[in-house]
Amino acid sequence: MKTIVVCSGGLDSVTLAHKVAAENTLTRLLSFDYGQRHKKELAYARRCATRLDVPHDVVDIVAVGRLLTGSALTSGGSVPDGHYAEATMRVTVVPNRNAIMLTVAFGLAAAEQADAVAAAVHGGDHFIYPDCRPAFVEAFLAMQRQALDGLASVSFHTPFLRVSKADIVREGARLGVPFDETWSCYKGGALHCGRCGTCVERREAFHLAEIDDPTRYADPDYWVDACRRHRARQL
Repeated sequence: MKTIVVCSGGLDSVTLAHKVAAENTLTRLLSFDYGQRHKKELAYARRCATRLDVPHDVVDIVAVGRLLTGSALTSGGSVPDGHYAEATMRVTVVPNRNAIMLTVAFGLAAAEQADAVAAAVHGGDHFIYPDCRPAFVEAFLAMQRQALDGLASVSFHTPFLRVSKADIVREGARLGVPFDETWSCYKGGALHCGRCGTCVERREAFHLAEIDDPTRYADPDYWVDACRRHRARQL
């Protein structure tokens, strides 16, 4: 299937791009600049496209992102430290972000006569992000079938929807993904901070997958206490 991958430059979407390239026909990577504080992730998406020898488009929706206030990713509030699944991570939700991006991606797929759009939503996202859950995926695809009725038939490829971040790390290792060429940190500094939810989740996933993490973290050990505190709260 000719497939467009929505790629942020993060570990999940870069692994997905490699998976699609290995198993189907990857036609292009599509990224979005929505004014995110970790905009440097887009450079990692570009490197992935170069590595896989496909076009890479960055869609500028900064004006839209500016209106979606209230998220620590777009409106200047601080990104919290701690485990990814903590309730404090809700401040990183950008309202309707995936719905907006995927609508553009499906329109592009219809215009290019691609067969599918692929997104790297995964099981670990479900607690925090409503537009990463199975119900959203099903509803969005149903909406797109109506929107493109008689124009195109585009499927929604979400192979990680019900798997963990550790599973994605294992799959990436199998595919030979250069993990050091991916960016997760929401703070967007010179190094991964090691303290924000996405850094903690990333470090924990490599640990659970029993695969060496090549990422350089400003605080490489914080994740241990963050995970311990999170487990204690669940008891």
